[in-house]
Amino acid sequence: MTSTEDALNVLGGLLGGVEIISEHRHTLDPGKRVNPASALEEAIDRAASTADYGQWLDHTASAGGCVRPIQLRGESHVVSERTGRIISTRHTDDMPDRVIYKACGNRRAAVCPSCAETYRADTYQLVLAGLRGGKGIPDTVAQHPCAFVTFTAPSFGAVHSARKTRGKDGQLRNQVCRPRRNPDPCPHGIDQRCHQTHRDDEKTLGTPFCLDCYDHDHQVVWNALSGELWRRTMDRAKDTLRNWAKAHGLQLKLSYGKVAEMQARGVAHFHALIRLDGVDPIEPRAVTAPHLTADYTLLAAEIRRVVATTRFRSLPHPDNPDGWVIAWGNQLDLRPVRQAVDGVITETAVAGYLAKYATKAAEATGHSSARLTNSTIRRYADQHTHAGRLVDACWRLGRPGSDLDPDEAAKNSGRLSYRRLQRWAHMLGFGGHFSTKSRQYSTTLKALREARSNWRRERHRTAEHTGDTETTLIVGNFTYANTGWRTIGDALLANTAAAKAREHRRLIKELIAESNDN
Repeated sequence: MTSTEDALNVLGGLLGGVEIISEHRHTLDPGKRVNPASALEEAIDRAASTADYGQWLDHTASAGGCVRPIQLRGESHVVSERTGRIISTRHTDDMPDRVIYKACGNRRAAVCPSCAETYRADTYQLVLAGLRGGKGIPDTVAQHPCAFVTFTAPSFGAVHSARKTRGKDGQLRNQVCRPRRNPDPCPHGIDQRCHQTHRDDEKTLGTPFCLDCYDHDHQVVWNALSGELWRRTMDRAKDTLRNWAKAHGLQLKLSYGKVAEMQARGVAHFHALIRLDGVDPIEPRAVTAPHLTADYTLLAAEIRRVVATTRFRSLPHPDNPDGWVIAWGNQLDLRPVRQAVDGVITETAVAGYLAKYATKAAEATGHSSARLTNSTIRRYADQHTHAGRLVDACWRLGRPGSDLDPDEAAKNSGRLSYRRLQRWAHMLGFGGHFSTKSRQYSTTLKALREARSNWRRERHRTAEHTGDTETTLIVGNFTYANTGWRTIGDALLANTAAAKAREHRRLIKELIAESNDN
């Protein structure tokens, strides 16, 4: 195909997708003005002037949908695994654009939708493998007692909400926010009644009725120590289940996978799959079925007990020498997980639900920023907004000298330190991982990424070595060169090609599903 034909094909493919340009303006020089016409010109010029446009698209395919790919410069070697001899070497100077493009890998959908989608898909596979087996996990886990649990934070003040109720038709509907027959003024004279039925996407959701009544300090400390609360809760559950099993001559262990969701009010709560497993005396790390007497009823009762009784007080702080009580809220949602039973959530549904929240952060509160510094904190610590007061509380409580008991904070590897509040002020105090799991629950994200990387490596192995019987390795030696696409036109081309590839894969999956049904 000639370069002119390439340019015409590019034009035809781009006319329907110019809106993507606005999503990538920040990948270029902030002072450079970008308009759709110039971006189309750059895209057509790339297709017309590049000697092998197809090779360029193939070269950028692995980072095609990324907003801000990492540019790497260096060389890769094909090495004999048996002898260590370098069979061939290729430098980035011989590649299109003289660099290798690597996707940024950011998990947040608000930062990079493409990389976040990859992260979501990996999390989905990880969660699903722990429910039905596969990827190194035995299929028998589908028969293990398993609970889908939502752990909530306590109330720190009255906020606008969209409480759900299930109608006679089984559909969930939003209830009136905060109905009261008589006025309900706070100490500052603000009526805390609301007779509206809020939509799920309203910005009002999560905002306090009175900013001065709301306990922002307690909330950010709870966010910071919620991971410690989770650890203590799981440790207590494991200990009591272990004691129960010992009394009955059995052995049990608890496995879990969880994600954190940031609510509109700016506090984290956890969605978790908690599975009850047995213990193989010969291979303790193997995933085996528990005894029949260790059923879902036992698991659910133990979870409810430890959630109600696990609490601790944070270390003394200059602003609160007694510390803050860290405990779970009263709303605990606990449901069994089975394959397809009426009234019980299914495996694929809960896996998709957890994976969705793995790509979100603090955007639900209306706050979105990079890590804050002394020079940027004033921009976000706005006393007139809920999110601004949360950011301010993080910065104020996390100031130097906030740890009155530094030895105790250091002894716990910094988990209880207030100093970490400033580091995680952009996350409203929450500094834990948004998705975690126990060691034996399922496979790992690392294993899934390595499998994908190996597939790509085999796919791009040079043609002259395809027929070799000798096993080879590809060893790279690269350094950072830049971030982002070279032009907005390149971003438009790469993302359009990636979108077409995703659509093609979706159609193939639908055809395979239809053929299996028939």
